[in-house]
Amino acid sequence: MSQENRTEENSVKKSEQSGFENDKFYKFARGKGIMNLPNKLTISRMVMIPLFALMFYLTFTAHFFVALAVFAAASLTDLFDGKIARKYNLVTNLGKFLDPIADKVLVSTAFILLLTKAWVFTGFLGSWALIVAGCGVALILAREIIISGFRMVAADAGVVIAADKFGKYKTVFQDASVVVLLISAGITELDAGTAAQVVNYIGLVLFAVAIVLTVLSGINYIVKNIGILKK
Repeated sequence: MSQENRTEENSVKKSEQSGFENDKFYKFARGKGIMNLPNKLTISRMVMIPLFALMFYLTFTAHFFVALAVFAAASLTDLFDGKIARKYNLVTNLGKFLDPIADKVLVSTAFILLLTKAWVFTGFLGSWALIVAGCGVALILAREIIISGFRMVAADAGVVIAADKFGKYKTVFQDASVVVLLISAGITELDAGTAAQVVNYIGLVLFAVAIVLTVLSGINYIVKNIGILKK
């Protein structure tokens, strides 16, 4: 982006922000310097990741449900920080850097922790399910690493790669599968009955769909932007 275009873009942002000057929430969200509300929400999401892990492993009644509540709260910060940043033009380079990292680390941590509880995947299906789940999580992690590297190359070439529909769908299904699997783990720990089995099956189906969408999203990103690698 040329200096002229940057100046014009900054001028537009300032003009748009001036329309919020009398908005009390905007004044609160703007904060001071780069530490605006969206960035604070992103940082809080990163802080909640070790808390989620702690609640996942501590052995007390319904600890899986507490871990679920932490994961849900962290996921909600992802929804709100983006909306607030876009609505009030509070997008910063710090936010652009931290937001995708926080998202990926949160979901990756959840899947890795679930793998350490083999019965979440094998309780009603058998040991083969854990192998499939492990391969699925490996695919999810590989996709995120590959696309992150791809975006770095694209950014260096001055190209911004927007999220595609597969990417948005895979995020929804990844989060949903983690939520349902945590619910099934909580129910199983309290009463390993039919309800736990049904919820577990639903979670595994969501997980399988998330894996498929993850692979499709990765392929779609690369195919649509393969020209970047030829430069």
